[in-house]
Amino acid sequence: MERLLFLGGLQIGEIVIIALVILLLFGGRKIPELMKGLGKGVRSFKEGINEVDKDLNTPVETGKKDAEPKEDRK
Repeated sequence: MERLLFLGGLQIGEIVIIALVILLLFGGRKIPELMKGLGKGVRSFKEGINEVDKDLNTPVETGKKDAEPKEDRK
């Protein structure tokens, strides 16, 4: 059997068993709602990561006008 990289050491038979257990626990009508909630959570997580990345890459403004170099007076 072929191994799926993102699932570690799980094989196809084990994945089918897990899917059947989930189907028995939640029922066929709840699974689309669960996947919708999971998709919203992943989207929110990605937006948060993008926001943090944008904040980290934005230059910091000190708010001081004296931060500019002064000319030498002779």
